[in-house]
Amino acid sequence: MTDLFTLDAEVRTDLGKGASRRLRHNNKVPAILYGAGEEPVSLTLAHNKVFRAQEEEAFYSHILTINVDGKPVKAVIKDMQRHPFKPMIMHLDFLRVDDNKAIHKTVPVHFVNERFVVKKGAIIAHHISDIDITCLPADLPEFIEVDLTEMEVGQTLHLSDVKLPKGVSSVELGKGADHDHAVVTANAPKGSSSDDEADEEAVAE
Repeated sequence: MTDLFTLDAEVRTDLGKGASRRLRHNNKVPAILYGAGEEPVSLTLAHNKVFRAQEEEAFYSHILTINVDGKPVKAVIKDMQRHPFKPMIMHLDFLRVDDNKAIHKTVPVHFVNERFVVKKGAIIAHHISDIDITCLPADLPEFIEVDLTEMEVGQTLHLSDVKLPKGVSSVELGKGADHDHAVVTANAPKGSSSDDEADEEAVAE
């Protein structure tokens, strides 16, 4: 999978909508690389390599290596434009990363050991699918794991209950206690009082 996080790119000087259309017709993807105090650079990448890479969840929360005319540059995906109905990537935005400066990324949440709380009769309700974080590039996780082993029926886990990897901080929690959003609720079967209480708590969040 490591090879999927390394993309070869060429600097392009032929800009504009017409040029971009010609690139896409030739199975190329127009892109831009910016950030880290350097000038933006317009790029061209092979569509088949980009399309294969973007099918992996980790592609969006991983430090990529962009070989710009043979020179490696560390970057992350900042934005991706897709065709509205064709399996086609229309444009990519890459953000350069500095090893010594924190980055802001959204990483997916993986819920594990749900079976333990389901066996207790709970109905699991996921309130989020990803978490906004800040960290140094070297500390960037591919995902955040939320372990439900010890969760009880009627309980709601919040952002403050999620154990983040070393060096990783929650963007929302950094805004204050009122941003301690619900992450997952173990609802009791319908009709029970604890289920009603859990629903009310989740709605309040």
